[in-house]
Amino acid sequence: SVVRNALFCLETAANQKENHVYTKALLAYAFALAGNREKRKALLDSLETEAVRKDGSVHWQRPGKEPEADLLYARSRAPSAEVEMTAYVLLAHLTSQPAPAQEELSFASLIAKWISSQQNPNGGFSSTQ
Repeated sequence: SVVRNALFCLETAANQKENHVYTKALLAYAFALAGNREKRKALLDSLETEAVRKDGSVHWQRPGKEPEADLLYARSRAPSAEVEMTAYVLLAHLTSQPAPAQEELSFASLIAKWISSQQNPNGGFSSTQ
């Protein structure tokens, strides 16, 4: 009953009109783990409309963030919250029953490309999540 109540709480949160992109990413992953395909798909569809597509990769950023100027020699890494929410979207794409379709795997590879570009020289990330 505790899990059922928790899922009810998450469903209520997911039905709100204005959810932050980070919240949607976490909810999509939670519903993927819970096996709720419909909620997972609805959230992923919503997230896809907010995705940033650049240089053959896909990621998510905070609403209202100013676009970064393209630098010739230096590439700054994204803030840890953006790495985290993008990673949660990737997990939501890959955590599906039955296994993800080829189209979903192709989209997931674009997300993984961006995440791997955020690694620091030691192989780690700005996020500890």
